[in-house]
Amino acid sequence: MSSRHTPHPWNQDFAWRPATSTPAALTPEQTEEFNRQGFFVMEDLLDADTITAVTDEIDAIEAETEAGLRQIEGERLMIAEAGAITFTPHLVARSNTLRQAAADPRIGAVCLDLVGPDVNLYWDQAVYKKPEKPRRFPWHQDNGYTFIEPQQYLTVWVALNDATVENGCPWVAPGVHLHGTLAHTYVDPLGFECFEQCEDAVAAPVPAGGAVVFSSLTPHLTGPNTTDGVRKAYILQYAPAGAELLTGDPTQGPPTGRVPCDAPERQYAVTRSGNPVTPDRI
Repeated sequence: MSSRHTPHPWNQDFAWRPATSTPAALTPEQTEEFNRQGFFVMEDLLDADTITAVTDEIDAIEAETEAGLRQIEGERLMIAEAGAITFTPHLVARSNTLRQAAADPRIGAVCLDLVGPDVNLYWDQAVYKKPEKPRRFPWHQDNGYTFIEPQQYLTVWVALNDATVENGCPWVAPGVHLHGTLAHTYVDPLGFECFEQCEDAVAAPVPAGGAVVFSSLTPHLTGPNTTDGVRKAYILQYAPAGAELLTGDPTQGPPTGRVPCDAPERQYAVTRSGNPVTPDRI
């Protein structure tokens, strides 16, 4: 393992579990790319009507997030900043439209191939990146923020409008997922970071309705939005049923607790025995 790839203290004896070589929804080429690179791009995951409905729902809720930031001194909370970038989590607990979208069978089929037959939604959030001054964004793994076991789960980064290099599409560090969760340090106010630079980073632009599909263990970031429009993304994460959040301070020793990732209002079943599950309404 490279000195750049220092393992997380709780990452013990990790071994990558390859995605199936006989996928049901994906092509063999997509699963091979996922296993080798830790990501791939799906350009047509969701149809235009679905994207319009999802965007309309999120726009209204995100406006509340923006207004809330403007009430804070300095109009900033960690990396979130009014007029620059907003993070709006747990949307499925507020909207039946988004609750259904997160369990869309087209996404469930991807989860079947890459996660397994029994999958729960783990996390959802919208990120709206507005025209802003260029700034550094930290390289991070999703499992570096909240450490869950199994470490290997799935992020589906859905583009609500075209995500380009110019407006802040994702960039990924290929192949690093095979090391498991890396040690992260907190960079104030930007968040957690696993390394500062990646010489072989790959841009992953994606059109509206498409998605960048990557592992929870794939280091990534998004670039600055240098355009005059808002880049909109809905980020969905899926974990195997039975996954647990490890609690405690990794710098102080082993985990002190485990919390099941099954909060019914936001961590509900998406597939069971490979079949799609319709979530209860809120």
